[in-house]
Parts: sequence; structure tokens; C-alpha cells
Amino acid sequence: MSDSVNNKVILVTGASSGIGKASAQKLLSEGHVVYGAARRIDQMEDLKKSGGIILKMDVTNEQDLVDGVGRIMQEEGRIDVLFNNAGYGLYGAVEDIPLEDVRRQFEVNLFGLARLTQLVLPSMRERKRGTIINTSSMGGRIYTPLGAWYHATKHALEGWSDCLRFELSQFNIDVVIIEPGIIETGFGDVLSAPMLHYSGEGPYGQMAEKIAEGTRRSYDSGGGSPASVIADVVSKAVSSGKPKTRYVAGKLARPLMFMRKYLGDRIFDRILASQIG
Repeated sequence: MSDSVNNKVILVTGASSGIGKASAQKLLSEGHVVYGAARRIDQMEDLKKSGGIILKMDVTNEQDLVDGVGRIMQEEGRIDVLFNNAGYGLYGAVEDIPLEDVRRQFEVNLFGLARLTQLVLPSMRERKRGTIINTSSMGGRIYTPLGAWYHATKHALEGWSDCLRFELSQFNIDVVIIEPGIIETGFGDVLSAPMLHYSGEGPYGQMAEKIAEGTRRSYDSGGGSPASVIADVVSKAVSSGKPKTRYVAGKLARPLMFMRKYLGDRIFDRILASQIG
């Protein structure tokens, strides 16, 4: 059991790859006690070798969540930081994607992390200390073609996190939103393949093909920021005595969010159309 004030007990979901793995490695290097959670435990062996503790966790599985939190509380006595990072992008035309798949998207990107947060909060409230970090996206503040269901989850997460922050301020618990831009992870492949499956043919086929091509260009090596950029931001939020409510980092995040905020709907629509025209 770790009792050091500086060495925090941190639970990171989605730790098998990308932002989650990079953040877990960064936090381990800084001396924190890190539990890395994901469905694919075989892909977290490097975290284990670095001193991390790995948990098999599907954020849509109630028993996985209960068991994971219970184990950490038994072994460490507390959870100082919950980094809700697990998530994925579901792209395709609104009318093409079955609602069963839409519900799965919400289960992973919103309801799963919400349930895990519910399980962690009682001990944080009791100690009057803790940090909840939620991976949103620049997609929580903007929109992109054929991304309605994905953006819906991230816009919902933004509002949910804002309300949670206000509720928990009385207990000295911080809620932080991370808004990454284009990051060199497997997101592009996860986005394109299902999108072409759902909408590659039919009335949205031409749009889907152009978006898939643009996505491949954006997420190819050199097309985005490395996951370490977000890991550094997570580290800042963890170490800060008063973290920001939002951290924006990664390629195109700031300019796209600026344009969305100040140029208005029609102009932003035209900018998007010009990219797939």
C-alpha cells in the first residue's frame, strides 16, 4: 500500500494502446502507482514490466468495474485519480447505423465511464480529495461529416463532466476534460473500416469514401501528434494542485475549435464541405 502524498494511486482505462498506454507509462515513470485497465490484457505486458498493475476490464461489464475498483481499494486503500480514457469512434450516416450499435457506442463512451466514476466517488468524497480525468475530444466541441453518433457521445460527455465538476467541488474533487486533436493512434482505422461497412455503398457512399481517404492521410505517420503529447497533459493535470477544467492538445484541436466557435454554423459547414468536395 502506497502512503506517499506525491505517489498517487491512479486507475487508467483504455490502457492497452494509444493515449491510455502512453499516459500510464508516463505516470509510472513519475513514481505513481498505476493500474492499467483494458479488455486486452495481453497488450499491457509492457506496462506490467514497467511496474504497472494490469486489470482486465470491459467498461460495459458491471462485474468487471466492481471487481476492479474493489481490488484497488483492497490493495491500496484509495484511488486518487481516475483517468476515464476508454472509448472508440463510430462513424457512418445516421440512417445507416443500427441503433444497437449506437447504444454500444454510448455504453463505452459515456455510460461505462459514468458507472466507473460512481463506484470510485464514495471513497474520494470520504477523503475529500481526488481527480476525475475524462478523455473527450476536439469532437466534443466541433462536428465532422458522418460522425453524428460519435460526436453525440463526446458532446454528452462534455456536459456531463461540467455538471459533475460543479457537484464535486464541495468535496475538493477535481473534474478535468482532455480534448485531444488528431493523435497518432489506431483511431483512424477504427473509424474508417466501420464507416465504409455501414455507408460505403448507397446514398452516402461517395462521402464515406472521401472521408475515409482524408482520414487515412490525417492519421498516417506524421499526420497527427504523438500520444505522448496527451500523456504530458495528463501528467500536468495529475500533478497540479489546481488543474485546469479543460486541456486542449494535439494537431488541429485549437484551430478547429476556434473556427467552430467564432465563424458560425454555415461557414464551418462550408469549411468541412471543402475538405470532401
